[in-house]
Amino acid sequence: MKRILGLVLAITFIAACGCGLAEGDVPMYELASRYGFKLGAPLSFWDLNNPSYKTIVTGNFNSITATNEMKAYSLLDQNASKANPDGMPVMNYANADAMVQWAQDNGLGVRGHVLVWDAYMCDWFFREGYDSANPYADSETIRARTRYYIHEVMTHFETKFPGVVYCWDVVNEAVADDPSEYNAGDPRHLRTKRSGTPNLFLELLGDDYVPFAFLCAYETREELGADIKLYYNDYNAYFPEKAAAILALMETVNTYAEDGNGGYLKLADGIGMQGYIGGYGTQEGCLIPEHIDWIRDAILGYAEAGYEVQITEMAVRNFDKAAADQHVQFYADLFRMFISLYSDGQNPLVAVSIWGLLDNPYAQGYVYNLNSPYGGLFNERCGKKDSFRAVYAVLSGDDAD
Repeated sequence: MKRILGLVLAITFIAACGCGLAEGDVPMYELASRYGFKLGAPLSFWDLNNPSYKTIVTGNFNSITATNEMKAYSLLDQNASKANPDGMPVMNYANADAMVQWAQDNGLGVRGHVLVWDAYMCDWFFREGYDSANPYADSETIRARTRYYIHEVMTHFETKFPGVVYCWDVVNEAVADDPSEYNAGDPRHLRTKRSGTPNLFLELLGDDYVPFAFLCAYETREELGADIKLYYNDYNAYFPEKAAAILALMETVNTYAEDGNGGYLKLADGIGMQGYIGGYGTQEGCLIPEHIDWIRDAILGYAEAGYEVQITEMAVRNFDKAAADQHVQFYADLFRMFISLYSDGQNPLVAVSIWGLLDNPYAQGYVYNLNSPYGGLFNERCGKKDSFRAVYAVLSGDDAD
């Protein structure tokens, strides 16, 4: 109770005097940068038509992630691929380019999300002639298409917007949680299927599809001479069993290609922890203080294994409007933990991207369950909530712990 009272007093003081919140004061992302990490926000193509949301992003964050528009199923053009005489896939970058252009114009970095992901992947990409009526192509063809796709997408964005895309999620969610979705005895828990749908990258490209994708991305980065970090990204990455499986998978990635000097190329630079915190669709399991310890321990464990860490899609879930005070306290404690990791000018946590940024009490189904209706730093009208003010107070050193 003493901690909550102190936090409320700090929030009240900041709201009253405008400290850290008035126009022209230090943006929140600049405060975070003092502790070694970027602050990111999600951006959809339709958000470009929302001035209030764009103001939130440019005023508080220095990184954005396209929610869907840089994924393969959004970029791939089936008709153009069918007509391409060299047999390689063709992409349509129109929407993604508009978003990266906006980021560049406003001085924002971009997380590239994502190059290889089995979920929602276009089935026709794996078919002969890119035609859904045809049989699946052979492994050699799929490997060639995947290599080409990774090379072309990374090259496109780096060439058109040099330095704006500062990292790529090379592979997303390749580690399964459900024992029925990975082979028994596989320490990697490599996903064989998702909700009954086979993982076609695994089946058609091969058991090494994850390290192969990283090798393609690594070779493209070297060819471009670009400063782009390569990430593996997954949900539940702060759960101990899942973290162990992720590290086992990353070991195969970073021992996949020899460096010519008796060692191996480090193909993967970092681990992306999506960071959905709390129950899926239910208040049970939300705002549990122990989860902050789990997240800290996972960050430190990945760092000890030689990886930098980003929290890539964070939602501090809250399905109960009456739990607003607990939400404020949890968010403040979470950011206290983030800044406690900073030592000697370094932080193993290099970015925090917040997916559940706005309240959305009218959402239904997946969106409601994923981000929760009352989990935002801002309300549904883009107004700052006490959770925002609490995080700002922590980052500025004005909170009373």
